[in-house]
Amino acid sequence: GTLDVLVLKALTFGPRHGYGAARWIEDATRGTLQIEEGALYHALHRLERKGALTSEWGVSEMNRRAKYYTLTPGGRQRLAA
Repeated sequence: GTLDVLVLKALTFGPRHGYGAARWIEDATRGTLQIEEGALYHALHRLERKGALTSEWGVSEMNRRAKYYTLTPGGRQRLAA
């Protein structure tokens, strides 16, 4: 429910890795919501299985390998609903 909406919203501004999505949620809520890593990745994988997100491997700002998630057109529709 709510976590899915927050994750989808975080990705409306472009691809992000999981940590980047979590930081966006924390910043957008001024620290009110801090998403636990397990819950976040469960939501990302669930949304990817449902076709709301796609993912690809890339390199993070810290020069580490990271999986980047991108909102699909179906994900945008889901967010709008």
